Amino acid sequence: MSAEDDAKTADSSTRSTAGAESDAAALAEELAAQKAETERFRDLYLRERAEVENYKKRVQRDHAEAVRYASTHLTRDLAGVLDNLERAIEHAESGGNGQPLVEGVRLVLRDALDVLARHGITRIEAAGEVFDPNRHEAIASVHVPQTEPNQVVQQFQPGYALHGRVVRPAKVSVSAKPPVETPSTDD
Repeated sequence: MSAEDDAKTADSSTRSTAGAESDAAALAEELAAQKAETERFRDLYLRERAEVENYKKRVQRDHAEAVRYASTHLTRDLAGVLDNLERAIEHAESGGNGQPLVEGVRLVLRDALDVLARHGITRIEAAGEVFDPNRHEAIASVHVPQTEPNQVVQQFQPGYALHGRVVRPAKVSVSAKPPVETPSTDD
């Protein structure tokens, strides 16, 4: 091998060492950049996750509060009805005949039913209707001549529905089929 060949080999090895060092430096720089970006995304993920958790807690708290105070408007409206009932009691205690009191209580009842209707609560009136086990609760079964079976004969207590869903069924008595007479076998 000649001196010239030795010089070329040394020069080539110097270049490859310098190239390897610059490649290593570039890779180290790229790795540091990737680590920084990974840390930035991790931080962003943790912040977003915390924000979602806070949102869930806020929604649960708002929902619980909405449920707890859902009847605020109903309470406010019924307060006026209660005031009218108190006035009727005061009037009854002061004496006089009972007719104005009866009329006053009737008006208060109408006001109360109006308040309930404004809030989606309707009264279930059952007298004369066909018995419906979804809306009526039969507490008696009676035979009434000239009445079809399964007809509501008498209502003991009205029912109530909230937005169409029965909250309390009407308590009623229902007409039954006439008893079947069996021929007696007297010997």
